[in-house]
Amino acid sequence: MKKLFVLFLSLVVLLAACGSKESGKQNKEIRIGVTGVDGKVWDVIKKKAEKDGIKIKLVEFQDYTAPNNALDQGDIDLNAFQHFAFLDQFKKDHHLKLSVVGTTVFAPLGVYSEKIKDIKELKKGDTIAIPNDVTNQARALRLLENAGVLKLEKDFGLFGGPDKIKENKLDLKIKAIDAQQTPRVLPDVAASIINNGVAGKAGLDPAKDPIFKEDPKSEAAKPYINVIASKTSEKDNKTYKKIVEYYHSKEAIEAVKKDSNGGEFVHKLNQKEIDKIEKSLK
Repeated sequence: MKKLFVLFLSLVVLLAACGSKESGKQNKEIRIGVTGVDGKVWDVIKKKAEKDGIKIKLVEFQDYTAPNNALDQGDIDLNAFQHFAFLDQFKKDHHLKLSVVGTTVFAPLGVYSEKIKDIKELKKGDTIAIPNDVTNQARALRLLENAGVLKLEKDFGLFGGPDKIKENKLDLKIKAIDAQQTPRVLPDVAASIINNGVAGKAGLDPAKDPIFKEDPKSEAAKPYINVIASKTSEKDNKTYKKIVEYYHSKEAIEAVKKDSNGGEFVHKLNQKEIDKIEKSLK
């Protein structure tokens, strides 16, 4: 009888331990800050995560400053909305210890217009709207240089502004405004440079509508690949790395393609490549 009691007690303890472990597995919730949750890619990632006992909760923000502050303060565990250059500049400006866990997509910046069909049709004195945040403003000006519209100073770098324009033969007026407003001013300007995600929300087609856009395969595009970020102290978290893996699955890649109508491109970079890009921004 004593042996049976000991065996019974051992089974109770074992089952309790398993139940506790399983419960902990089911309650593992990762809060990810995003600036738009319309896409199907996160549905794919959530389902894959659930199979591994990870629950993903998306926390939507309305601007580009809140998600990094929320991450730093511990209100969320990860965020996925920005590219390397934006994160680097934000960290420097706000003295935050945040790091890249992995990469997601490259969303080409595009030149849109309701008045012309080719960027070569720009006329003397035309106005072009660009995003006013430091990194995307520089990115927009670099795009105009690549289009042959103007020339920039050699020391322009990744964060230069209109004061670094070396040559502007058409005497174009550069109007820097909030990124979310760039689609709204289309009727009032010759052209507007619009972020991929902002364009999509405004009903534009980032794959077909731009009259000129960035080349996703170019070396210049790398600082603008979007990332998943965490606190620096948690950048090697295995669960976070798994979420990055889900983003690079065949199903997720297909979802991105459908979500963006082919306008966004998933980029899978290894740690060495990530380190190289981060080092280039210092």
